[in-house]
Amino acid sequence: MTIIIGNLLAIYRKELQSYFASPLAYAIAAVFWLLIGFFFVYILLSPEGVIQQAALQDLQGQQVGVPVQPFDVAYKFLQGFLGVMGSLALFVLPMLSMGLYAEERKRGTLELLATSPVTNWAVAVAKLLGVLTFFITMVLPFLIYEAIALSASSPPIQPAVPLLGHLGLILLAASILSLGMFISSLTDSSILAAFLTFCLIVLLWIIDLVGKSIGGPIGEALGHLSLINHYSNLVQGILDTSSLIAFASYIVLGVFLTAQSIDALRFQRS
Repeated sequence: MTIIIGNLLAIYRKELQSYFASPLAYAIAAVFWLLIGFFFVYILLSPEGVIQQAALQDLQGQQVGVPVQPFDVAYKFLQGFLGVMGSLALFVLPMLSMGLYAEERKRGTLELLATSPVTNWAVAVAKLLGVLTFFITMVLPFLIYEAIALSASSPPIQPAVPLLGHLGLILLAASILSLGMFISSLTDSSILAAFLTFCLIVLLWIIDLVGKSIGGPIGEALGHLSLINHYSNLVQGILDTSSLIAFASYIVLGVFLTAQSIDALRFQRS
């Protein structure tokens, strides 16, 4: 067990170092930061932003002379901001996961990895943790801005709401990266891996609409596969065990399929 953990940590450090040494990863992070910064300001300060909406609601209440329900600026801001981050993750995460195994295939080192004494599960988990850590590092700077914005809210927002929202973001990222890792293990083209991952995630993102159009038990089952439904539950501060189970299932499925894909390669080379 100690040997397995040591090997896992070694691969994790190697994978994480490769991201922090990659110009492409920094370019992806820069674009992500630029877009997130823009939407952060837009959600707060634009004419359609939450501050303006709160002011308009107060003004309408004063004009009518009837007390109106207070506009929860902090909650609306958090919902909108995490919703935007989830949507942008749909584009960013396939680009982060595309080279997890595709580059190994291109360099011809995947065969060595497949025949190494390290288990394929350990390799897959370490690679997933590496790229997930890099994504969390990309998100960390905005936690400071969020904390500043939420600290000024009155009444203060319940701590459980942002905690569940950010947990949802991490689970969403891990699910997408896990599935993207499997697709990356099937091809030596990083671009193709990113494109196929994007198509799969879009399908899982909108499958709820398909389920609603079908209706019945089949439609309900399809709705449970929707990433956006489970993510929205956590962003709204709803601790739904079915959402946690769904995300965990996607993560385990991606790791399992990746390990089986590398096992198949090992069988072909033997």
